[in-house]
Amino acid sequence: MATGSILQRLRNFSSTGTILSVLAIIAIIVAAIMVITGQPDRKLRQTQATPPEASGAFNGAPSVAGAGVVEPSSEIISIGTSLPGLVMRVDVTPGQQVTRGDPLFAVDDRDIRARITEANASITRARSARTAAEAALTTARQQLALYDGIEDSRAFSKSEIIDRQGAMRNARAQIKQANAEIRAAQAARASAQTDLSRLTVRAPISAEVLNVDIRPGEYVNPGGMQGNGGNNPYMEIGNTKPLHVRIDIDENEISRVAMGSKAIISPRGNASKRVEATFVRAEPLVTPKVSLTNSASERVDVRVLQLIYALPPNSGFFVGQQADAFVRAETKGQAKKQNAQKDEK
Repeated sequence: MATGSILQRLRNFSSTGTILSVLAIIAIIVAAIMVITGQPDRKLRQTQATPPEASGAFNGAPSVAGAGVVEPSSEIISIGTSLPGLVMRVDVTPGQQVTRGDPLFAVDDRDIRARITEANASITRARSARTAAEAALTTARQQLALYDGIEDSRAFSKSEIIDRQGAMRNARAQIKQANAEIRAAQAARASAQTDLSRLTVRAPISAEVLNVDIRPGEYVNPGGMQGNGGNNPYMEIGNTKPLHVRIDIDENEISRVAMGSKAIISPRGNASKRVEATFVRAEPLVTPKVSLTNSASERVDVRVLQLIYALPPNSGFFVGQQADAFVRAETKGQAKKQNAQKDEK
C-alpha cells in the first residue's frame, strides 16, 4: 500500500509540472508576439515632394500652400499718447468708423491750461513794463531836447545832460528786456498750446476702431503700451476696406510661386469656404517665421516670404483671423519662359 501511494503522488506531480511548463511556454510566445507587433514602424518612406494642393481650387493645377493671417490694408496702427496723465474721456468704441482728425480719447489738460494762463500773465506784465520804459524814454528825450534849445551852456550843468542821456539808455535797455520777456512768454504759451492739442489724441487716418483697452480715470504713459510691464496698446485702428491677408510661404517653395497670380483663401477650420484674393505685393525681405501668437520669442528655424493679398468686400473675414491659403504655382513651361526673358534682358 505504501509503495502504490508514492507512485500515485509522483504521477500527479509529473502531470502538474507538465501543465505549468506548457502554460509558461504559451505565455512566453504571447509576450513575444505582443512585443513584436507593438514595435513602431521604422520603415523609411520618401518625403512628400510637393505641398498640399487646394482640391479643385485651380482645377487641378499645381499650387503652393501657406498659412496666413487677416490684417487691415493699412496694417494695425497702435494708438498712444505723447504726454502722460489721467484719461478724461474716450470718444470711440470698437467697430466705429473714424475719419482722419477725429478725437479718439483725451488726457487731463488742467496743468497745461494753467501753464497757458501763467504765460498770458507774463506777457501782460512784460507789456506793462515795456509801456513804462517807453514812457520813460519819451520823457528823457523831451528833457534832453530842452537843454539842446538853450544857447548859453552856463545855464545848466553837464551832469544834468549826463543824467538825461543815462535815463534814455536805461529806458531803451528796459524796452529790450521787456520785449525779450514778451517773446519768452509767447514761446512758453505756444509750447503749452501745442501740448494742449497733443492731449487730445486724434485718428491719424480714416479707419475702423479695432480695439479699445483704455477707460476714463486710467493713467496713461507716453507711448502706445500699457504700463507695469504690459504690452497691450491703448487702442488699435486700421483701414479694413479692403482687408488684406498676409501669407507665409516657406523659403523652399518661393521659386514655385507664380508671382502676381490670385490665391484661394479659406478660414482656419472651414475648408469648404473658399474666397479668391487679389495679389497686392510681396514683401522684399525674407524673414524668420514667427508663431501666430505674435510673440517675438516663439520662432522656428524656417524663413518665409510674405505675400500680401486683398480680400473681396464682405468676404466674412475678421482682423487677426488665421487662414489657409493656396497660391498658384508656376508650371514648367512658365518657368522656362521667364528664365528665357531674364536671359534676354
